[in-house]
Order: sequence, then structure tokens, then C-alpha cells
Amino acid sequence: MIAIIDYGAGNIQSVSKAFKHIGCDCFITRDKNDILNADAAVLPGVGSFGDTVDSLDIYGIRDAVLEFIKSGKPFLGICLGLQLLFPKSEESPDAKGLGIFDGTITKIPNGEGLKIPHMGWNSLSFPKRGRLFEGIEGNPYVYFVHSYYLNAADKNIVAAQTEYGVTIDAAVESGNVFATQFHPEKSGDVGLQILRNFVRIAKGE
Repeated sequence: MIAIIDYGAGNIQSVSKAFKHIGCDCFITRDKNDILNADAAVLPGVGSFGDTVDSLDIYGIRDAVLEFIKSGKPFLGICLGLQLLFPKSEESPDAKGLGIFDGTITKIPNGEGLKIPHMGWNSLSFPKRGRLFEGIEGNPYVYFVHSYYLNAADKNIVAAQTEYGVTIDAAVESGNVFATQFHPEKSGDVGLQILRNFVRIAKGE
């Protein structure tokens, strides 16, 4: 059973529907015990880094997430859920992220012909093809909606990148922690395969 962590994110229902579409048992919760007792957990996210950090603290979810990750069970962050794994974001300099990994979250620079926020389909390249991308060949297109991007300090955790004026670290993987800047739930067959891979990881396959 996969817990989808609810702190009021707008994309939570679409994430739940995507998992149910592939036949996965999941539930939406903000209860700490429910999260900790789940086989795997997903932290979706859209919106402001600072507002989301406030919501995590208001609902007591920060401690639940940190404890869950420490347990070694599979954890997936999506979009802002990736950015929250890092210490802070240029978007909200005073807000404290989860600090699981080190790196910078900065605004995508304005460039000729580039619209901010970055909204649409971009292809991925793979410094190393991690477990989330098993069975996915070539340079697949996935769906992004974001204005800020990750530059991870440790490139060994970077599982996928994309180009949008700058090189964006689009997915990370380390131990039991996985995260994507893009939205697998909105990325068609490729995104569904990524979610299937996460479900297999959650089952220990």
C-alpha cells in the first residue's frame, strides 16, 4: 500500500488516479501513523516552496517524511516534492527544506525564446539510468511545469537531466529515495511506466 502525502497540493488527485490506473493500492493521508505504516510514500507538489514548507510544518508532515525516509522504505518526490528534499530554494530563501540531499534550487534564467514557467514536454538524458527508468529506452519526453530547477551538489544521485536554457537535474535517486522534477502522472505511457517501476520497488521486486 502506497501513502500519498496530503498537505494540500493541487496535483494530489491526479497522482492518486495514475497509481490506481496501473492497479496500485494507494491512499491519500496526512496522518503520521498512516504514512509510517505504508509500504512506500509519495510526496507530490505544486506551488510555492515557502508555502509548502509551512504546510508540512503545520500538519506535522516534516517529521513523518524524515522518519519514513530514515526507515529505508521507498519514497518518491514529484515536482516540488523533489525540490523539498534539498535545504532551501531561491524562491523562498528563509524557508527550510528537508535537507535530505545538498544542492541549489534556483530560478530558470530568462533566455531567448524560453518561457518561464517552463511548461511542456522535454526529453530526458540519463547520466545513469536508475531503477525508476528501467524498461524506458532512448530519450523519452515527459511533462514539466516549473520555474525553479535543481543543480545537485552530488551528481552521483542524478538519474536524469533535461535542457531548458540550462542543464536541469530532472530526477534523483539514492538508496530508497527517488524524485522527479517532471510529473510522471501527466507524462503518458512513459510516466505510467515510471510509476509501475516505483510500485515494483515498493514490492521489493
